[in-house]
Amino acid sequence: MSEPLELAQTWRNEGRGVALATVVATWGSSPRPTGSQLVIRDDGEFQGSVSGGCVEGAVIEAALERIREGGVRTLRFGVTNEMAWEVGLACGGEIEIFVERVE
Repeated sequence: MSEPLELAQTWRNEGRGVALATVVATWGSSPRPTGSQLVIRDDGEFQGSVSGGCVEGAVIEAALERIREGGVRTLRFGVTNEMAWEVGLACGGEIEIFVERVE
């Protein structure tokens, strides 16, 4: 398996739209540590993990939006957040994920 940044570069070199999601903060019990990354291609292909599968679907949606529209977005998931329960983050912690289009 390639590292997310290497794969992002490969996909960009192929002319693909790419976004990178990075865990920038955690509180309490979190599924992945700060610095964990998920790279997403414009067709929905992805590699890596920011939550061990708990919130990847929501992060991929946000990443595809960033690929289309540019800019950045910060996502925060935790047990007090209704969306966290919807997407499956029930580990008791919180995570903050920075999502950006790779230029």
